[in-house]
Amino acid sequence: MRRALFMLPLVVLTACATPREQCISEVTRDTRILSSLINETRANLARGYALGERQEIRTLRETCRGRNEDGTTFTFRCDETETFTTTVPVAIDLNAERAKLDSLEERFAQLQAASNQAVAQCIALHPE
Repeated sequence: MRRALFMLPLVVLTACATPREQCISEVTRDTRILSSLINETRANLARGYALGERQEIRTLRETCRGRNEDGTTFTFRCDETETFTTTVPVAIDLNAERAKLDSLEERFAQLQAASNQAVAQCIALHPE
């Protein structure tokens, strides 16, 4: 439910984008994703480890209230389960991470050239 509420403003903003902006956003999507992956890989190399997420479950013991049919109230022990996410360090192979970075940067350079041409086509198709 929270995810849906979080995504709602993004959907509204996307609907307000001009056709030119939508076209440019669509053709540059892969380069934005690769750029994000490159930044993450560089940060991993700088730290010497990656960051992973782990979900943990915690049980909270609480006192709950109930109501009888005659209207009187009573208390009882009840458990509430809470799930939360923590960030944990993850060991990585630095040599493999460097090779991954080189590969991502090479692919980014290829996509950037194609993306620039596609952006120029979007501008030509949708002049403002």
